[in-house]
Amino acid sequence: MDDGLLVGAEGISKSFSGVAALKNVHFDLRHGEIHALLGENGAGKSTLMKIISGVYVRDAGELYIDGKPVGDLTPLSAQRLGIGIIHQELNLCPHLSVAENIYLNREISTLGITDRKKQNREAKKYLDALELDVDPDTPVKELPVSKQQMVEICKTLSMNARIIIMDEPTSALTDKEIDELFNVVKMLKAEGCGIIYISHRLEELSRIVDRVTILRDGQYIRTLNFADTSLEEIISYMVGRNLNEKFPKITVPRGGKVLEVKNISSKHGVGVKDVSFELYQGEIVAFAGLMGAGRTETARAISGADRMSAGEIFLNGKKITIKNIRDAIKEGVYYIPEDRKKDGLCVKMTLSENITLPSLELISNFGVISSGKETEKAVKMKDALKVKTPSIGQCVANLSGGNQQKVVVGKWLMRDAKLVIFDEPTRGIDVASKIEIYNIINDLKKQGIGVMFVSSELPEVLGMSDRILVMCNGRITANLETKNTNQEEILKYATQYA
Repeated sequence: MDDGLLVGAEGISKSFSGVAALKNVHFDLRHGEIHALLGENGAGKSTLMKIISGVYVRDAGELYIDGKPVGDLTPLSAQRLGIGIIHQELNLCPHLSVAENIYLNREISTLGITDRKKQNREAKKYLDALELDVDPDTPVKELPVSKQQMVEICKTLSMNARIIIMDEPTSALTDKEIDELFNVVKMLKAEGCGIIYISHRLEELSRIVDRVTILRDGQYIRTLNFADTSLEEIISYMVGRNLNEKFPKITVPRGGKVLEVKNISSKHGVGVKDVSFELYQGEIVAFAGLMGAGRTETARAISGADRMSAGEIFLNGKKITIKNIRDAIKEGVYYIPEDRKKDGLCVKMTLSENITLPSLELISNFGVISSGKETEKAVKMKDALKVKTPSIGQCVANLSGGNQQKVVVGKWLMRDAKLVIFDEPTRGIDVASKIEIYNIINDLKKQGIGVMFVSSELPEVLGMSDRILVMCNGRITANLETKNTNQEEILKYATQYA
């Protein structure tokens, strides 16, 4: 093993309940390098990172830090070796201050009592180093997601981390916030830190990445210098085949009006103000806009997740009243939420239980769940959506992000849908899983079911929709035919207050 490397992993293997998650995997990280770890959901990226950070113990293989072999790591011993991990789901206590989060369980104290002034001063050093203009006393819940992420980085740096693992760090950030994050990443690189960068947003890699290592089905495929490859080549190694069509859009004749929304308003979140639009069979309507524009709030108001303060909804020409999610389900209006783990799944329950949960009346006899019917429905949906899992009895928490998203979709497809609302349907999932989700959306479109989706990815909006409603400050500022518009026009209306 090269003793000039920060991290070396040779022949790493790991299995869970007899299922191999990693098989003879190789990886290395140099000083002052940003090394992307890529692969589809379920490729083994998270498992490898959890082994390096001490969460899992490897079954086989050798792990080296600074060229020296290390035994079985724990999170504490990994931390002492300078390894820090920034998870996709931020690991902060919202009610505590910035400084309290940075030094959580490592409080700076005098005679056993936390010295808040000294702790704030020390925290400020890391905030200043990242050029983050935040008071250390500010509760974390008052910060936007981008600044919360910076607090996570400060927390990692305060532990003297030299090896920093970033898991999907840009998935919830705006373009401006991504620029700020990348400036920090480049600064850490210049100081000699090694950064392992995991992302499904391949187009951003060219801005920061030096090398890429690709895993597929738990196996090492290849390590490449980013400057010497292309995104097409990377994708082909990730999926094991060429993906000729990134957005498999289909054309369906426009039919009757499925949905009419008249002057709806909601006071939840950033608010929705006097929103009106129509949606027809055979079309996909996308909602575009910057973060905080009111897209998710509109979706939640229509689906009953938030209560409307004004307005009317007509479904297939009939006025309906939706006060809550139960009302929406009865009407055939289903919402696929932005945060699948928080709002879309019971992660400690099985795949079978999650898929059938909203449809218990379909699998019950006289109020008692029929295990036979439950298994039949779950297997049918698993196969239809190509969910990769050892069995329908697998705990959903153990599935990859893409497969979790398929389960969220699948539980609503068991029912007769009239309108399906997707909120960030492909966030944090791999290229191949994205195409499978797009094909599910296409199937709904062909069936004449109303489809609307919210997305922060403009290529996705343009690639899959027939019509685009642009929002800003809780209002619709434009209704655009997709074939006649472009990113520049969408962004113009996304910053134009109605």
